[in-house]
Amino acid sequence: MKVDKKSGWLSGVRLVASPNHDRRPHGVAIDLLVIHNISLPPDQFGGADIEKFFTNQLDINAHPYYAQLKDVKVSSHFLIRREGEIVQFVPCRERAWHAGVSSWQGRNRCNDFSIGIELEGSDFAVFTESQYQSLVRLTRCLQRTYPLKDIAGHSDIAPGRKTDPGPFFDWAQYRAGLKK
Repeated sequence: MKVDKKSGWLSGVRLVASPNHDRRPHGVAIDLLVIHNISLPPDQFGGADIEKFFTNQLDINAHPYYAQLKDVKVSSHFLIRREGEIVQFVPCRERAWHAGVSSWQGRNRCNDFSIGIELEGSDFAVFTESQYQSLVRLTRCLQRTYPLKDIAGHSDIAPGRKTDPGPFFDWAQYRAGLKK
């Protein structure tokens, strides 16, 4: 796995291009990694609905929860599926729409300077060993390419508004994996 610095796409991962992104502000360093969780429908895993959501193809009539997602345009740079598959939606050099209203260490608009990674999961389920392994590999790859200084959860950059990656995300396991 390697980042093509010019395009921002990774080799060795599945690419599903999302239209939900735009240019980062000129001269802003990518120095924050944000970890999220997502499941669609909530607390259900598998299927294509996350990909459909990030590509504006989600059928809002397919599940009662989806009505609140009508006209919502979001994305993330990456999704790590339960079995560890990495899917990329937005090139790293572009601004994905994953953080929303956010702030990190006195800087607002975290989308401007961050890369977002969604883990297929929820606040109510443990993540898989395969997901941690893929997250560590992906993080190391991104650290070799970008000046990432910090790693935070969505809950850290949008406290009170967001709770992910949630209480079942094992920060100690993840950080230990990065040290190996």
